[in-house]
Amino acid sequence: MTAETLEAPPAAVPTATPPHPWRELWRDFAKNRGAVGGLALIVAIMLLAVFAELVAPHDPNLTNNAAFLRPPVWQAGGSWSFPLGTDAIGRDMLSRLIHGARLSLAIGVAVVALAIAVGIALGLVSGFAGGVTDILIMRAMDILLTLPSLLLAIVVVAILGPGLMNAMLAVAVVLLPHYVRLTRAAVIAERGRDYVTAARVSGAGSLRLMLSEILPNCAAPLIVQASLGVSTAILDAAALGFLGLGAQPPSPEWGTMLADAREFVLRAWWVVTFPGLMILMVVLAFNLVGDGLRDALDPKLKR
Repeated sequence: MTAETLEAPPAAVPTATPPHPWRELWRDFAKNRGAVGGLALIVAIMLLAVFAELVAPHDPNLTNNAAFLRPPVWQAGGSWSFPLGTDAIGRDMLSRLIHGARLSLAIGVAVVALAIAVGIALGLVSGFAGGVTDILIMRAMDILLTLPSLLLAIVVVAILGPGLMNAMLAVAVVLLPHYVRLTRAAVIAERGRDYVTAARVSGAGSLRLMLSEILPNCAAPLIVQASLGVSTAILDAAALGFLGLGAQPPSPEWGTMLADAREFVLRAWWVVTFPGLMILMVVLAFNLVGDGLRDALDPKLKR
């Protein structure tokens, strides 16, 4: 038996396993400290909204005749029974803010879900079909974009009537053109690629090409736009509530709370400041998360 036959076979070179896509996304997202802070704030407010009945010390609509415009606990005349004070008819501000978080977050998520569903459908049809269909859809979106967003929402609510559901529909109409244009641009960029041509040659129909081949590759910009759209939806819904066209009293929606507190701004600062701060924090948090997702999902920034 020769020496060559007694030699051990060469050891296999270990290959590095690629990281899981979600783990890689979180690694890139976590590099942005502001985005992580915004995500933590959103999670905290969502938990407050989900467990509002357990966390809130009082019923949000319960009035107290002996506690009109009670100041926060750190001011003279404040009480731990109402840590953030009360409004003009004795309702606990903390309880109303917590229950308002549930309402405002539900508005933002529902509006964006409706706008993105319709926007993706119209954008796919417009970008994939082209021709007259593309022209008609895009000219309609251009008409919507020529009007200021708040003015367009006011027009829609004026036609449908004031109310929470009509305000949500109005804000969805305002956000719709952005998703249509974004989806159309992504479809036009993807429809000429080799994988789409290969799927078409293999017998895939138009519906399969749009939903199974093109749409998954257009998801990254849509996810970023959706995270930014939630903050826009909350802000527009609060503006409609402030004008009396959105959620109606006694609903603890933050914009409606601001509208109810206008006449007390000089002698009871807390009834205006705390709802405004909640709107500011939530909108800022969603914008920070959107920036972090954009950085994590953009391949150019990764390179």
